[in-house]
Amino acid sequence: MGLKSVLSRPLAAIVHRQYQQWLTQPVATQQRVLADLLAQGGSTAFGRDHDFGAIATAADLARHVPVRDYEALYPYISRVKQGEADVLWPGQPLYLAKTSGTTSGAKYIPLTKASIPNHINGARDALLHYIYHTGRSQFLDGKLIFLSGSPELEQVNGIHTGRLSGIVNHHVPAYLRRNQLPSYQTNTIEDWETKLDHIVEETLNQRMTLISGIPPWVQMYFDRITQRTGKAVKDVFPDFNLFVYGGVNFEPYRKKLFDTIGRPVDSIETFPASEGFIAFQDEPGNPGLLLLLNAGIFYEFIPAERFFESNPPRLTIADVELDKQYALVLNTNAGLWGYSLGDTVRFVSKNPYRVVVSGRIKHFLSAFGEHVIGEEVEQTLREAMAQFPEVDVVEFTVAPRVSDNPAKPSQHEWLIEFATPPHDVAAFAAALDTGLRRRNVYYDDLLSGNILAPLRLTALPNGAFQRYMKSLGKLGGQNKVPRLSNDRNVAEGLLSV
Repeated sequence: MGLKSVLSRPLAAIVHRQYQQWLTQPVATQQRVLADLLAQGGSTAFGRDHDFGAIATAADLARHVPVRDYEALYPYISRVKQGEADVLWPGQPLYLAKTSGTTSGAKYIPLTKASIPNHINGARDALLHYIYHTGRSQFLDGKLIFLSGSPELEQVNGIHTGRLSGIVNHHVPAYLRRNQLPSYQTNTIEDWETKLDHIVEETLNQRMTLISGIPPWVQMYFDRITQRTGKAVKDVFPDFNLFVYGGVNFEPYRKKLFDTIGRPVDSIETFPASEGFIAFQDEPGNPGLLLLLNAGIFYEFIPAERFFESNPPRLTIADVELDKQYALVLNTNAGLWGYSLGDTVRFVSKNPYRVVVSGRIKHFLSAFGEHVIGEEVEQTLREAMAQFPEVDVVEFTVAPRVSDNPAKPSQHEWLIEFATPPHDVAAFAAALDTGLRRRNVYYDDLLSGNILAPLRLTALPNGAFQRYMKSLGKLGGQNKVPRLSNDRNVAEGLLSV
């Protein structure tokens, strides 16, 4: 056992003990965070515009600061981009994290001296909690790979700007940098497929112990490894025992990924975003992610079914209920105020507060009034795959298919790229329909009333999703295909490639 592995265990115990101090007083912790944020933000242009001096409570915050998404907050962010100081947070941000927006093109999220530790420590503490609970720390002695964006940064009016994963790459602790792959030169390659080939070259003969990234892109890496060697990943990397992921629900990818590896490995789920590191899986085997209440973010929660009201309720951590869908709103020490992250969460525990990420508030399917959310289609697919164990799914999305024939009902279309298709495609489609009807009463009512026909299953050829993302210039990195759409744009794009 190496020195890093040995020293990590007492550090893990210390960090775990520090967490217990705020976990036992979650409401008070969030109140302190809010007070600190308001004290810092009061001297900014945003603070003056919204009368921060009159805000003392979460209810005051809701009255003075409306909920905004990125586009609505952009007039302030534009001033930050232009180099103006004291706009959203005192001074200027250290970085702007550039990320793909769904409606606004590129988004530029400020990262400040106060907020950077949230991103770095969140990832670190996820690993330390794993070590604390399992005693397994040997992965620190091998090679660690983080499939991420380029660490090369540009200057935007004096502010370093680039992908969040590339920015974080500059803050990898020195004691881990020697273990880190791929090399800086490989990480700077913009073309994903070229970069992937270089990563394979650099890692093939290394003792890989931890691999981290978004599941579909890690699957691409594993596929290249097996194509190159003719071996399962476990035989190429016999010491690989820890997979760290975030960004999408792992369950639709789990079977194929582990089949490619050749055996199960331990995994840690994280909930990172450019706007903040929100949560991580603090206990192995527990699907709930520990909400980080002491990391410079004051959280608000809007019941998902009321999100689009003109004045929806904004709940605090003290008000939430288990197993209800909430849209997540952030107030952060990066200067994001009343910021709608776009993600929905569901609480599975309140002692401590743990969530699962259930979808995107804008990624739902309700073309016919059915209000289907991402979590419902993912659970439905997982259940159908359990009934048809031969099935392996690479990727999928669901879109409406509106009939232009009044005598013929409309329907949902599931576009699925199979690694291994079902023996009976019609039976698999029926299982999907049955599962979704059981989970969503509106969908069931629409089918019962013959307003919708049973779903249409379209099997896409191998590589369809990769070709589609490549056509958009979004292959690799942190880019994801939405699970659900209210229009045919994604579906037609997939069918065209």
